[in-house]
Amino acid sequence: MKPLKTKVSITLDADVIEQLKKLAEADDRSFSQYINLVLKEFLARKKE
Repeated sequence: MKPLKTKVSITLDADVIEQLKKLAEADDRSFSQYINLVLKEFLARKKE
């Protein structure tokens, strides 16, 4: 069973959004999927 997802609303700087959108497109992911991936990687590194 897939984990449940929860909608959130955040405010980001315009330049950050543009960079993330470009990276998401290059990785063939949606903006939301890419942000989720980046945050998971960040949290995994913080655990170390």
